[in-house]
Amino acid sequence: MKRLLRAILGRLPIGWLQLTHSRPRFAAALAGVAFANVLVFVQLGIMNSMATATMKPYGFFNADIMISSGDANSMTEGGNVARQWLLQALGDPQVVSGAGLFVGNVSWQRPTKTLGLTTYGLDPTVGFFAPAIAGKAAVLQLPGAGLLDRFSRGLPKDVAAAIRPQTPLSFEVSGETLTLFDTFAGGGGFGGDGYMMLSDQSFLRLFPARTSAAPDHILLRIAAGADPDTVAARLAGLISDKSLRVRSFAAAAQEDLSYQQTKRPTGIIFGFGVIIGILVGIVIVYQVLSTDVSDHMREYATFKAMGYSHRFFLGIVLEEALILGVLGFIPGFLVGTAILTGMAAATTLPLQMTFGMAASVFVGTVIACTLSGAIATRRLVRADPADLF
Repeated sequence: MKRLLRAILGRLPIGWLQLTHSRPRFAAALAGVAFANVLVFVQLGIMNSMATATMKPYGFFNADIMISSGDANSMTEGGNVARQWLLQALGDPQVVSGAGLFVGNVSWQRPTKTLGLTTYGLDPTVGFFAPAIAGKAAVLQLPGAGLLDRFSRGLPKDVAAAIRPQTPLSFEVSGETLTLFDTFAGGGGFGGDGYMMLSDQSFLRLFPARTSAAPDHILLRIAAGADPDTVAARLAGLISDKSLRVRSFAAAAQEDLSYQQTKRPTGIIFGFGVIIGILVGIVIVYQVLSTDVSDHMREYATFKAMGYSHRFFLGIVLEEALILGVLGFIPGFLVGTAILTGMAAATTLPLQMTFGMAASVFVGTVIACTLSGAIATRRLVRADPADLF
């Protein structure tokens, strides 16, 4: 390492020598930086998994525009929408088709665990399912037929693998019998263990208090080449109820994500966790470098008396900061990856280390350590060599 740094710096690696002079303190400093990295990695991993889980249901459907109630901040929240607005939207020449989307929660009582399934009801004949589900949706026309998320949390893999049209699985909910004929790829999120698809008629039989005249959302398809945002803006002026949220399907997904990250307590907490991790790293590195500057103040004073500029001292301290940042990142990355992998296995949440996360945390670590080093050298600017001997 000494030879490598000397080749890179073109001088004796004074910062490396000062850090490694006390190996226990050097190891403690690296552990502190690694801990800060782990904290940031875990918080970012949870935030990313929340984003993935939020966006996942939108991938189940093939729609261009979504009409929701004014208080519908997400796909699973908010009041109902009168079906009459679907009929009014179909009056637009660029709206090709529409359907009501129903959303509810079903509890499947299993011997070992009760599965909470976010359940969607949609007419399977109107073509609003995404391609991965559309090829299996014909079976939903049967009364009580359903498609199950095979990655539902708490669902044994062998049970999910056995669900096929030839070997359906039936269970009872609220006095109604549901029969699962096939599965699709979903995955447990923060609001439930998994997902289930039903036809709108089967959904209404399962939830007798609901009515076909008031779905949770209205999905629309528009003509090829039409701009969803333009059509949505036009529909907002056409529909009489101005309290409704009329937006493109992509915009609805982004608004949902923004709401989860900036308005919901979980998103805010995880965001603050990232900030706290960064502050912890800055404080740890500053404390290490500040102590190192104090311990070598006489040596620095000697260099200063010999005419060396502040830029020289700043280079030494920044060298130490970069060493701590780079070497502290490596164990932080490894431990963070292991923790996220373990959490993903235990919770089935989409927790994983991504290249973007690793790159952003590495750059952030280097910047934070550089900032700490710059702050730590302020004492040298004010120091008078004559007062240090």
